[in-house]
Amino acid sequence: MTTTAPTEELFDCRTAFAEALSELAQENPRVIAVCNDSVGSSNLVGFAKAFPKRIVNVGIAEQDMVGVAAGLANAGFVPYVCGAAPFLTGRALEQIKVDIAYSAAHVVLCGMSPGVAYGELGPTHHALEDLSWLRAIADLNIATPADPDQTKAAVRWALQNDVPTYIRVPRTKVPSLGAAVGSPIAALELRQGHDIALLALGPMASAARSAADRLADQGVRARVVVFNSLRPLDSVAIARAALETRAIVTIEEGTTTGGFGAAVAQWCAENHPIPMRIIGAREQFAPTGSAEYLLAHFHLDPEGIATAALEIFNAVNHAPAPHSTPNDSSASSASTYGGDQR
Repeated sequence: MTTTAPTEELFDCRTAFAEALSELAQENPRVIAVCNDSVGSSNLVGFAKAFPKRIVNVGIAEQDMVGVAAGLANAGFVPYVCGAAPFLTGRALEQIKVDIAYSAAHVVLCGMSPGVAYGELGPTHHALEDLSWLRAIADLNIATPADPDQTKAAVRWALQNDVPTYIRVPRTKVPSLGAAVGSPIAALELRQGHDIALLALGPMASAARSAADRLADQGVRARVVVFNSLRPLDSVAIARAALETRAIVTIEEGTTTGGFGAAVAQWCAENHPIPMRIIGAREQFAPTGSAEYLLAHFHLDPEGIATAALEIFNAVNHAPAPHSTPNDSSASSASTYGGDQR
């Protein structure tokens, strides 16, 4: 039986982001903030007071903001470009592609309040497409931190790696995962299980853990893995899930077209096909409503995730076994690899 857990403390990752950025600015004089009239919503008030000469506010002009950041990078600074995710990525996509990625400018793009965080402001303010857009651009790292500690790690990682980076900074409050922070690009296994794998992108980790509890009540042992990076993508974690479980469910607060689920499906199709279910916004604009309502609308709440996982698990269990022979070398090697990795 699943017991009722005490209410978890929730955190705003934008606060962790601002703290980490101020720490970096104290340590490194090249760190500078650039924003689009978003000092408050990006939690840069403290940064602006501490470093008044190291923040550039271009106003509501996202294309100029990214262009200015590219120029600052060429002058030796490391700009952290802060703006609401839908406008930073949507309005300035060409500048991100050409001025930042193609030019290999060491700029850190910080998409605030992604997904459905703006809730009642409606489809114009939802950022469901940002990961798909940016994943299509070459040479651009994409960090998707799941909690405050992972957010701080991503901010530092972006400075240490001399390549363009996009950090998706959640606005919706999330609990701490309580997991040790290693490499920000390494996936973290939060729950063990060999029946089905729940692969959660960033802040979807908490809902995935709760879904795993529900599945346990149904006798299904679900592995829960959180990915804090979309590029680089931890292919080792995907391989283990594909080889050691019977099905994969991916969970992302974004469109299912070209995002995290698509990246996992591409890897599996090319390396180890496995039954999959991709949960997210399926080729539609999100309606207007609270973030909680919208997550449930797209089945991104624990109940929706557990239901989808149980459906595909039951389908796999009732499917006829694939025809194979004792000389089937591919089946043998997969079994051996999976056994070694357990």
